[in-house]
Amino acid sequence: MTKLTIRKTGLVLLGLVSILTPATPALAVTPASTQPLMSRPMFMSRGHSDSSATGAALTQSTSENWSGYAATAANNSFSSVSSNWVQPTLNCASVTTSYSAYWVGIDGYSDQTVEQIGTEANCVNGQPQSYTWYEMYPQNPSEVLVRLSVAPGNVISASVTYNPPVTVSRDHRRVTSSSSFTLTLADITTGASYSTTQAAYLAANRSSAEVIAEAPYSNGILPLANFGVANFSSSKVNGLALGNAAGLEAVTMDDPHGMIATPSTLDATKENFSITWTP
Repeated sequence: MTKLTIRKTGLVLLGLVSILTPATPALAVTPASTQPLMSRPMFMSRGHSDSSATGAALTQSTSENWSGYAATAANNSFSSVSSNWVQPTLNCASVTTSYSAYWVGIDGYSDQTVEQIGTEANCVNGQPQSYTWYEMYPQNPSEVLVRLSVAPGNVISASVTYNPPVTVSRDHRRVTSSSSFTLTLADITTGASYSTTQAAYLAANRSSAEVIAEAPYSNGILPLANFGVANFSSSKVNGLALGNAAGLEAVTMDDPHGMIATPSTLDATKENFSITWTP
């Protein structure tokens, strides 16, 4: 299949690192202004059908930068996606400079917008670092760092929800608001949370919804950090179990640096799964 233009979700925050505390070391990557334009999966193969994960036909795919589950359907099919995950504890001794991102999102799979929020866990010269971020491409040309601290082992909850236009009476006139997306990230362990509502881009198709672990991108796909096993739970699309979503696709990552990230089958609830890193 033709490879898609990709962009690492969260990795542009590497170009924005200066807004963090001075104690945070800058990461040796290109500035945000030179980054590619959006997060997209780079597929190596698609189309193998398997019924073992959900009891229904499930497409199995291989990507160089995505691992997890994606649902795809016609435009305007997806209004919300949510999931919880445990912020990984990285093994930075195995690959001392490496990167990983964990997120939920609408769009980005096969269209020209993204509405995503999540966390990042990187190893920089053997030292682990964690970030939180969201992206609304093309409104924001790069990810926006979120001032919500997370630590390895903390339980993270994230959601993206579409808000349709609302018509109200104002000064004897009917006024219709723009559609928008509400992006929410919470650290369940600490009780801290962050939420933002951003105007929807007119071309937001809402044709896909994803729960993903990603290998970041900067002038090429970066080495995937050794996160061991990333556990996702309570994963839902349109308020229903992820496993019931239309056009569900299980995506295995084969990072060009040799790292593999393989999603497990969904459990009996169709909401919980894990992703396992292997060299």
